[in-house]
Amino acid sequence: MVAINPLARQPTNIDFARTTQFKFSLLKIPNVEYFTTTANIPGISFTGDADINTPFKSIAMIGDTLDFEDLSIEFLVNEDLSNYREIHDWMTGIGFPQSNPQFTTALAENTGTAAGENNVTSLLTSDATMTILSNKNNPILRCNFRNCHPKSLSALSFNSQSTDTEQITASVTFKYDLYEFEVL
Repeated sequence: MVAINPLARQPTNIDFARTTQFKFSLLKIPNVEYFTTTANIPGISFTGDADINTPFKSIAMIGDTLDFEDLSIEFLVNEDLSNYREIHDWMTGIGFPQSNPQFTTALAENTGTAAGENNVTSLLTSDATMTILSNKNNPILRCNFRNCHPKSLSALSFNSQSTDTEQITASVTFKYDLYEFEVL
């Protein structure tokens, strides 16, 4: 029998992660970075599970496809709605609701080059980074999201009957290819 030394199994870091110790950044929406109030590291799961039937018991086999949940952030909307409009304009540039040339214009504005010179997917997406900070606000871990693009943007609700001064918040949900952790 193998002897286990309990002292060798002690954790070296006993500080806990805090919900307020993070920084979110995405290149295409720089005005949202400062105003981000919540962000998540999405869940991950396997799909494509299979059961192998035997005369005695069904045996579950590991799935073969990873399924990433959506990346969601909430942010405070500034007075001129510029941070909200960044995401709105990004989405309308992808969807070109008015005309086909609107898509070409959006590509040219994003790169400063004519559309078609670069990979269209890379022009419509952006990498995002969520940096986890220590209890002393030092970056200790980075979660890198590849090829993010907005899936949905919440509505803005104004209310002239409100008696309290409330800041308007908006939420945006992103799809992405995958995320990876980088120890800093």
